[in-house]
Amino acid sequence: MDTVEDFTKVESIFIRERNALMVRGQFAPIYTDYYIHLMESKLRHKEQLDTMLKEQLAFLTLHLVARPWAETIAWTVNLRAPRVNLFVTGGSIQESVTGHLFTEGVKEADRNILYSQTVVEGAEARRSTIEIENNDPLTWIENYYQQSEQRPARAFRLPDENFVLIAAQPDCDLEWLNELTTEDVEKILETEKTKVLETRKFRFHCGCSPDRFLPALGQYKGNTEELFQDDDALEITCPRCGGKHIITPDMFDE
Repeated sequence: MDTVEDFTKVESIFIRERNALMVRGQFAPIYTDYYIHLMESKLRHKEQLDTMLKEQLAFLTLHLVARPWAETIAWTVNLRAPRVNLFVTGGSIQESVTGHLFTEGVKEADRNILYSQTVVEGAEARRSTIEIENNDPLTWIENYYQQSEQRPARAFRLPDENFVLIAAQPDCDLEWLNELTTEDVEKILETEKTKVLETRKFRFHCGCSPDRFLPALGQYKGNTEELFQDDDALEITCPRCGGKHIITPDMFDE
């Protein structure tokens, strides 16, 4: 059974006289699970790409807490240089986030793009496309809020794998928001009147398994020879997290 220590606790805090929402979390638990996943999946990323993916996981988590519980959100960032797709997804109901890097077969685009998809059960998915200017996940989420959320937001990296998102609410003190420094954010609970609205918890978890891939291979049931072609097993890579799973012919019988 998972303990509270296995999760990253994310607080949603209202800054009263500034009319702003601060969301903050310490992401060591998520990053620990992420590196265990890489080790188990025999994956290794270049340091620059690894940092970008980790920070995108953090900022997606903060954004999820700033949004209603029922939403599942996925972000895909297509970069020109380095040519890579970064994918992250998660939801508060599942209490999890996951992600993966794609470095092979990535089409070169004429600009850097962030693709967002928000899903709520029983409703049509909402999609948006945001042009981004650089390779910094911190500015990606700020651009996303400005262009897609239609309100300003500031993102901050703090020491010890702490991250903060501060999003404008109606009648926000925008001059204060725009002038905030990292040092200001570190002291905000001391210098501003605040109220904790809620706390959510997240872990790095995909939930993929061989059983989840079998329905997609249902056309080969009764004709597994065509699928396996004399091999004893197939290795399938999860597109959400990069985890590797072994499929054997006897699984179709089960």
